[in-house]
Amino acid sequence: MTGQIGYKKNNIIRYLEIIFLIFITIISFIPFLWLLMTSFKFRTDILSPVLSLFFEPTFSNYIKAFIEGNFSLYFINSMAIAVSNVILCLIIGLPAAYAFSRFKVFGEKHIFFYVLSTRMAPAIAIVLPLYMFFKDIGILNSHLAVIIAHATFNLALVIYLMKNFFNDIPKEIDEAALADGATELQIFFKIVLPNAKSGIVVVSIITFLFSWNEFLFTFLIGGANAMTLPAAFPGLVTPLGTYWGQLAAVSVVVSIPVIVFVGYLQKHLVRGLTFGALK
Repeated sequence: MTGQIGYKKNNIIRYLEIIFLIFITIISFIPFLWLLMTSFKFRTDILSPVLSLFFEPTFSNYIKAFIEGNFSLYFINSMAIAVSNVILCLIIGLPAAYAFSRFKVFGEKHIFFYVLSTRMAPAIAIVLPLYMFFKDIGILNSHLAVIIAHATFNLALVIYLMKNFFNDIPKEIDEAALADGATELQIFFKIVLPNAKSGIVVVSIITFLFSWNEFLFTFLIGGANAMTLPAAFPGLVTPLGTYWGQLAAVSVVVSIPVIVFVGYLQKHLVRGLTFGALK
């Protein structure tokens, strides 16, 4: 009898937890739903003082922003810069994290702290030196300048996280491979990287999100040639008024790649976060 009561009590608690999570999810989704509805409204409906959930939908905001305007180009710029930044950070960050994890280097703690310190500095303190440097070497207002600027912040994060993922892979696997005649490069590419696949997915997602949403570097360093969607938002605020419908439409489009990216790789994301827990 006592066991049945305890079983029913546990079921009630579980159902209450599920109801609570569903409630929180709905509450969290309301702002995005409101943004989505606004993107399909006429300007008169958006500025109307009367709250209405039923309205005549229109695609004019998307047409004006992405077909008549330049936001389709900004979308391509955002995707190209974010993906290139992920690739650059992985190419440099994975070997660096592996070296910090597996090899003893003189002054490695100081070097590792120096790498992390590049992430600690505020962006506003770095953007001016980067602006002057890119201007001197002739790549200011280009995609390359924005990609390098984003990498200055994201690379430290990749190295820091991947070092912890690599630490969780037993070194005995490396020693066994060395005993079988494998080289360090073969161990890195054929053993360590496949076992750290979930961690690579995690840092790729995080790096992509930071680059996709970044505003300051892109706005000041990218200029008109490498303008991304977040950096183009201020252009919808004019002396004649704010184009709320187009702003909402662009905001929805900015959210779509992130939702698709994270949703598609959710299994790896969850596994990676538990596999590479920071110590």
